[in-house]
Amino acid sequence: MRRKARELAFKVLFEHAVGGVDLEAAWQHALLELGEDPESASEELGDEGLTFARKLLDGYRSCEAAVDRVLSGTIEGWSFGQMAKTDLAILRLAAYEMLYERTPHAPLIEVAVKIAKRFGGEDSGRFVNGVLARLLKRLESGELKAVAKDD
Repeated sequence: MRRKARELAFKVLFEHAVGGVDLEAAWQHALLELGEDPESASEELGDEGLTFARKLLDGYRSCEAAVDRVLSGTIEGWSFGQMAKTDLAILRLAAYEMLYERTPHAPLIEVAVKIAKRFGGEDSGRFVNGVLARLLKRLESGELKAVAKDD
């Protein structure tokens, strides 16, 4: 359920960032793609999945500047403008979750890589994995702070 919720959040953020669509309009569009109306979308993903996807989007939006600062300090050799927009959307959501949610890092990184492989380019999985591994090292070294994780 959480993987599908993360995919939904990714699609919304991607449409918002690339298409210049208002986040709420992108959310409604994504729900329509899941089903013919928002109620049938909850059948596809479940209320818990929809709530989780929305939590990720709202959380990222409230911490966007901080997440982008952390990512720009973590990504080596690439600016946001040079990166594939799919990779950037995945990284933004994963970095938000690594920093601000109680999700354990290993499964979160694994899911982000799977989403990158599914929706990104040939090297997206490897790129996303590398960036998130660097972010994890920064967190483990104490250079960056994150909320305590569930074990």
